[in-house]
Amino acid sequence: MAGPLEQFEVKRLVSLPVGNLDLSFTNSALFMVLAVVVSTALLVFGMRGRAMVPGRLQSMAEVLYEFVSEMVRDNAGPQARKYFPLIFSLFMFVLFGNVLGLIPYSFTFTSHIIVTFAMALFVFVLVTIIGFARHGLHFLHLFLPHGTPLWLAPMIIVIEVISYFVRPISLSVRLFANMLAGHTMMKVFAGFTVSLLAAGGAGAAIGILPVLMNVALFGLEFLVAGIQAYVFALLSCVYLRDSLELH
Repeated sequence: MAGPLEQFEVKRLVSLPVGNLDLSFTNSALFMVLAVVVSTALLVFGMRGRAMVPGRLQSMAEVLYEFVSEMVRDNAGPQARKYFPLIFSLFMFVLFGNVLGLIPYSFTFTSHIIVTFAMALFVFVLVTIIGFARHGLHFLHLFLPHGTPLWLAPMIIVIEVISYFVRPISLSVRLFANMLAGHTMMKVFAGFTVSLLAAGGAGAAIGILPVLMNVALFGLEFLVAGIQAYVFALLSCVYLRDSLELH
């Protein structure tokens, strides 16, 4: 029986060596492409009819759009409206990456720190560029809140600088750790269930309990998949607002 961590192994599907670089197409890349394709298909086919009484796909597309639109409006401010496509794309990519990873024999690319860190670093660099482009060197005032006593300034600046540069780490680790831990737990309970059922007799009867636990864990992981996509997009909005308004 496969171990609980084997599901996170990145495997080459198409080998593409280019000089000293390995540009092979992997299962991780495949599910990234699938996440983009499925989310795009939902929006394109969902909004194709634009019916006054929406069907299931259109309702789902509209709910996701309105949900993220409200998130950006409430947490990034009216000035961030033009950045809505970015936040919406991040939310959909993470959401469908998490949800597709719940399908048996699939791959959860958001359970890899290199993937989540790359997305978090992109957000961090982007909001920093926006901050300097909008405020110039005045952006550095973000590290010294208005009204801070002069004698506290050195300590506050150090704390603010550290907390600012830790943002991509905390943003990436939160998503990666939740997906890794949840999928590992599901695999452990699934293996425990199979072992009990294979034992037969009383073990098979007791094995029903882990089956019920697996169902509950799947429901919890489905909820976590949505929550983690929301948290990733929400914190991106908060960081964006800091760059726009220096709060």
